[in-house]
Amino acid sequence: MEIIETISDLTELDGIEKGCILTIGNFDGVHIGHQKILKAAKQLATERKTQLVALTFEPHPVTILQPQKAHGVLTTLTLKEQLLDKFAVDYLLVLKSSPEFLHLSSEDFVDQFLIKNIQPSVIVEGEDFNFGFGRTGNVHTLQSLATKESFEVEIVEAEQVKLSIGQNVRASSTIIRNLLEDGKIADANTALGRPYRLVGRITPGKGKGIQLGFPTANITPVEQIVPAEGVYAGFAQTADTLEQICSAKATIPAALNIGHSKTYGDQNPLLTEAHLLTENIGDLKNKFLAIEFVKKIRNQIKFDSDENLAQQIAKDCNEIKNILNAIKKD
Repeated sequence: MEIIETISDLTELDGIEKGCILTIGNFDGVHIGHQKILKAAKQLATERKTQLVALTFEPHPVTILQPQKAHGVLTTLTLKEQLLDKFAVDYLLVLKSSPEFLHLSSEDFVDQFLIKNIQPSVIVEGEDFNFGFGRTGNVHTLQSLATKESFEVEIVEAEQVKLSIGQNVRASSTIIRNLLEDGKIADANTALGRPYRLVGRITPGKGKGIQLGFPTANITPVEQIVPAEGVYAGFAQTADTLEQICSAKATIPAALNIGHSKTYGDQNPLLTEAHLLTENIGDLKNKFLAIEFVKKIRNQIKFDSDENLAQQIAKDCNEIKNILNAIKKD
């Protein structure tokens, strides 16, 4: 996949064929709904022997237009790029848009940007696609413009996900963010089609884990949604660069903890840490860490002594090992 980081006043895109298949979206999470759209678009591109082009925005338009409503993301741009590459996208256009561009009407967005610069033969979108200033354009708007501008529109039906409570909902980035913030990891993973992954550089901690006999690697995800406080079973991996860690397979069993270290007071910052359940970890200084959440084990608890905390961590680690061993056997 070739990545083109560009701006809204571009006039030509070298390498992109006139008549390509285009899909537009923020693709935050690249969840099962996005995957369905990407697969449909790739099938069309293959049938028509042309390129699949994905257009995304960085940062999310709401960050520019309504910063007070900006939210964390499921995938950083680097992680999103790695995930989109797995769906055989030929070109990824990362649009560094301006407030002026985001104020274009839906008609001007199509006429002054898409047709002028990309000239797709088909635009493939989900049922809930919105575009243009104030999100006033939708798939029906796109269809009404298609005849005038000589392109086709392919609408992909929304992908449904069944939650653990038995409810069926449309897979969406918003739903997944809410599930993560509620600590419902299994449901979030189902909607994502894979375990939720956090990535970041390993940062020094206070060394309390070492004192307890359970050293941890800490990261501070700046952009990504952090799941609810608690102890989780999961997998981890380390690498030397951000690009490497976004694509690396997480294979190291890990006990994951998100919390404020309530045992040591109520004013501690939120920590995201992993105790790697393996030997010979090596030097983690200046490394990057990826952690993937598999199952929530328990909520955060305030303990009355280091000894009781260490005993609980040992129990957690044994339970997590059993859970992850069962996954590997499956």
